[in-house]
Amino acid sequence: MYPSTTNPPVGERTRWALVAVLAANMLVDALEVSATLVAMPAVGADLGAGAAGLQWLVSGFAAGFGGLLLLGGRLVEGLGRRRVFLAALLVFAAASLAGALTDSLAALTATRVLKGFCVALTAPTGLAIITSAVPEGAARRRAVSLYSLFGAAGFCAGLLLSGLFTGAGWRWTLAFPAPVALLLLAAGARLVPRDVRDSGVPGAGVPGAGVRGAGVRGGGLRGPGRHAAACGAALTGAVLLLVYGLAHLAGPGREPARAAAAFAGAALLGAVFVTAERRSPRPLVPPVLLRHGPLLRSALGAAALNGSYVGFLLVASLHLRETGRSPWQTALVFLPAAAPLALSALHSARIAVRLGPARAVAAGAVLAPLGYALYPRAPDADPRWTALLPATACVGAAFALAFTALHLQATGAVPARLQGAAGGLYQTFVQAGAALTAAPVAALYTVGRAPALCLVTVIGAAGACVALGGLVPAARAAAAPPPNHP
Repeated sequence: MYPSTTNPPVGERTRWALVAVLAANMLVDALEVSATLVAMPAVGADLGAGAAGLQWLVSGFAAGFGGLLLLGGRLVEGLGRRRVFLAALLVFAAASLAGALTDSLAALTATRVLKGFCVALTAPTGLAIITSAVPEGAARRRAVSLYSLFGAAGFCAGLLLSGLFTGAGWRWTLAFPAPVALLLLAAGARLVPRDVRDSGVPGAGVPGAGVRGAGVRGGGLRGPGRHAAACGAALTGAVLLLVYGLAHLAGPGREPARAAAAFAGAALLGAVFVTAERRSPRPLVPPVLLRHGPLLRSALGAAALNGSYVGFLLVASLHLRETGRSPWQTALVFLPAAAPLALSALHSARIAVRLGPARAVAAGAVLAPLGYALYPRAPDADPRWTALLPATACVGAAFALAFTALHLQATGAVPARLQGAAGGLYQTFVQAGAALTAAPVAALYTVGRAPALCLVTVIGAAGACVALGGLVPAARAAAAPPPNHP
């Protein structure tokens, strides 16, 4: 999603070493949520936090990730991909260590938001580096496939690693990404090529830099601009305030006055975001995208799918810990919900094209709420792996069918010049869905598992309705005669 610039040529062996480093970083980025979900009950037991507080470990990360995605592209334009990527890795490692050492839930939450910021920079920037360093054709397709595979496998890897580390202590789970990130930083410092912006050449490598002000002026680097910075800060703050308000709407921690104040603050920051976007000569979200039906429909469907998925795993994690399951047992129970996406990663685009993106999305969106509905709701429900398998298998199949298809449907009809902005907007919706779902689900879980699961199912069903609505336009487009048809 980030802008492409011209890099110096890279040797074959160095190129594939670079791809390996970037793919490994993608795996570390992707495991952050799954590892935290498994470790979360142990964190709560040690720090004396309930479900409403623990959800911040998930929603804080997602809010940081989604809040900075749109601004991240401008940071890369102004500072260069290499600088941004390596700096984000360093901060990510420091935040991992800080989170593992703290005894404060508030400080731990702050590190999660900061790590979300870092992943918002490293994940898409890594892909941009690959597309620039690897020649177009079969080699680039293999590199992008490897990058995508590691991203899809990261969720499974996080489950298994967290199951192992949390048994020795939850701090190990939060700390283990730090040394890995430092190793990747050392390798990246040697392998990530310097793009033209890193050499200080004014405006080089950015089409229209002199006209649009994208990048370098007067031989020096500059930041993303006042309007873009205001938009990024306002968006992140608005999402965090919405999470705070939703967390205080239900359960024993219900505080309507605080929730109302948080919602008012979120509305104010939303107005700041809109005003800054309107005044900006280069808005983060081009207005034409806000009128693009397939993109918005897919973004809303993906937000509902990802949000309900994370909410479902949050409920299952807390339930399994309450019934005496170990972190390793919890990880194994979650595998059917995560493995299908990893196993189908290399073929997911082909599957979506074969079925048709709209049909694949609709099938996945129907399977997801079915899985949520199958999860046991009775207070004395049997949490054995075999009893939970129908629910987790349905959810895993839903994600494998719909997630890639949603992205294809979102960006397929967007003009090439707007693909980056469209991808950023889409991913912002995906992460916001997770952030805004975890808070009310956790709040309802303090009342009972059944209400929390009902909310997860309703959100999943709403996503299904949006997806099914996409079948009608798709069918009409398929039935329409070609433009030259007599």
